[in-house]
Amino acid sequence: MFYRVIGIMSGSSLDGLDIAFVEFEETGRKWSYEIKAARCLPYPIEWFQKLQNPTALSAYDYLLLHTGYGKYIGEQVNAFIDDFDLHHKIQLISSHGHTTFHSPLEGMTAQLGDGAAIAATTQINVVSDLRAMDVAFGGQGAPIVPIGEKLLLDDYTYFLNLGGIANLSYKSPNGYIAFDICAANRVLNMLAKAEGKEFDDGGAIAAAGRVYTPLLTRLNTLNYYSLPYPKSLANTFGTDEVFPLVNDFDISTSDKLRTYVEHVVMQIGYAVQKVGVNPDAATNKLLATGGGAFNTFLVQRLTQTLKAFNIGVVVPDAMLINYKEALIMALIGVLRWREEYNVLDTVTGASRSSIGGAVWIGQEA
Repeated sequence: MFYRVIGIMSGSSLDGLDIAFVEFEETGRKWSYEIKAARCLPYPIEWFQKLQNPTALSAYDYLLLHTGYGKYIGEQVNAFIDDFDLHHKIQLISSHGHTTFHSPLEGMTAQLGDGAAIAATTQINVVSDLRAMDVAFGGQGAPIVPIGEKLLLDDYTYFLNLGGIANLSYKSPNGYIAFDICAANRVLNMLAKAEGKEFDDGGAIAAAGRVYTPLLTRLNTLNYYSLPYPKSLANTFGTDEVFPLVNDFDISTSDKLRTYVEHVVMQIGYAVQKVGVNPDAATNKLLATGGGAFNTFLVQRLTQTLKAFNIGVVVPDAMLINYKEALIMALIGVLRWREEYNVLDTVTGASRSSIGGAVWIGQEA
């Protein structure tokens, strides 16, 4: 079977809306893919501000934002289709949306971006609300990308996404294990803004700083890190808990960034040890993607740390770094359309694997 799909992702770092046009082929239960076109659309200041703190809105204003953002996504998809001449070539749109409320212990997760509005604006069939079914089955609703890692990227043992939140997937003998590790780019980018930068390009500011041990110790004792997996983080962990803690220390921005990079690397190292390491095996491969994979200083420190565990860090081409999550959202949509499991219970802790996603028929009958 052959599928032409657009996958859409908006990450917690708010660096933009990722749109990827992917061609999938499934033959004998084996999947292959090609990202044919992709772009990241930086948010206009208006949308950046709207998405920065939507949980503070009234219920009425939140729902208006939900539908308005869905229309915005649909308009960006239409422009994408125009620019890459994809008219009448798209079978399905799969949109993750932008996570706002996330409280799996209460059986609730919410992503902005109304699928009905996307379908009506594009007149293409849409799959959205990808996490809710897993949460309803008692899962964390995150991470959901391991199904794509299993079906599309089986050459690796570990997968690290360095986005607004860092998360790890591990291909264990008993199935995939995955969980959120810590806040990453969301905090690093907020710190870089003190230097008038949108982000710390290549980690240059951090590389010029020094690790401040009292801050590093405080960060490493945050309660979340002692919790067993499966577990997941809301965006507010970085913005409301970690960032204020870092700013409590009267040190230079360079030292804050250097210390936080060290914190992220240490937590990744601890996470790898938790899921399992075979010191006698040949070098295992860890695939690093997400915006943080362009932070050469962070990757250098990570490579040095994981070398002790015989784990080699692989940074792929820029297309996969930037659009791995949009690629996998596209696949999750296809699996939903095929009515096949697209979220793994071994990852999220749900009572069973599930077929997640709401379907909106935008195409005329």
